[in-house]
Amino acid sequence: MLCFEELSQWSHSLERLLTSKYGLKIFQAFLKSEYSDENIEFWLICEEYKKIKCSYMMSTRARKIFKRYIQAEAPKEINIDQVTRETIQKNIEEPVVTCFDADSYPRFLKSNAYRALFDAT
Repeated sequence: MLCFEELSQWSHSLERLLTSKYGLKIFQAFLKSEYSDENIEFWLICEEYKKIKCSYMMSTRARKIFKRYIQAEAPKEINIDQVTRETIQKNIEEPVVTCFDADSYPRFLKSNAYRALFDAT
């Protein structure tokens, strides 16, 4: 059973949410409700991207991620606003580890679904 302490740990980091027994399933359900379940795939790709040390490889991978997930009409376009899209596009001009850090995790923490879980505990 989900307890208050575990639930509150989810707000500390996305990793804690996704490694929780219930966290990943609840987060996936939230993303589906927003029609943005491709965001988990995007997040996993970005976690791999953060491990790249070579600047050339980082630049190449950043452009591929942008084309697949960020640009308008991308094959797996994630649900982000235009301002975030433009910020990421600027970030990949000189890519760093954090250039894709705008995501759905903050929206989840503010969502009614997450707050309702606290009410139920």
